[in-house]
Amino acid sequence: MMLEWFLAADGAVLLWIQENLRSALLTPLFSLYTQLGNGGMLWIVLSLLMLCHKRTRKAGWLSLLAMLLGLLCTNVILKHLVGRARPWTVLTGLTALVVERDPNSFPSGHTCAAFASAGAWCRTLPCRWMKVLGVALAALMGFSRLYVGVHYPSDVIAGCAVGLICSQAVWLLWKWAAARRSAEDTA
Repeated sequence: MMLEWFLAADGAVLLWIQENLRSALLTPLFSLYTQLGNGGMLWIVLSLLMLCHKRTRKAGWLSLLAMLLGLLCTNVILKHLVGRARPWTVLTGLTALVVERDPNSFPSGHTCAAFASAGAWCRTLPCRWMKVLGVALAALMGFSRLYVGVHYPSDVIAGCAVGLICSQAVWLLWKWAAARRSAEDTA
């Protein structure tokens, strides 16, 4: 009973967004923005640019590693394990605004990549405004997946969680490796 209610609410949010938030002004913007996340491209490009500057190099590396781990968790493992169908194939009246070739919806890989990067950036970028911008861009990516109708809210929340867990795991691994190198240097 609880699961049925949850699934109905998950779909109702998408239909509400379609009916109340979609507009001629926002639709092209969100459609373009969500497609910038295809294959993690936006986050990969930003991370590669960070590698070019000493102050942001660590953020770039951690972001790339967290995204790689997130890709393995979401697109290689979880999507195939869960096998949840895309919302427009199930929800009567929902129109997807972009083409998605992967039939599996849970969790959102776009959102995972965005939050894997944002999590890494929040730990390592030198300026507060960069961290805030990273989180804002990640949140916007998650919302864009709902706006264009290709993910349920629970897909986006799960993608966010997996991305943040991956960024934390990479951060802890990075700290462990740095401590180990430091111990070897002093030995």
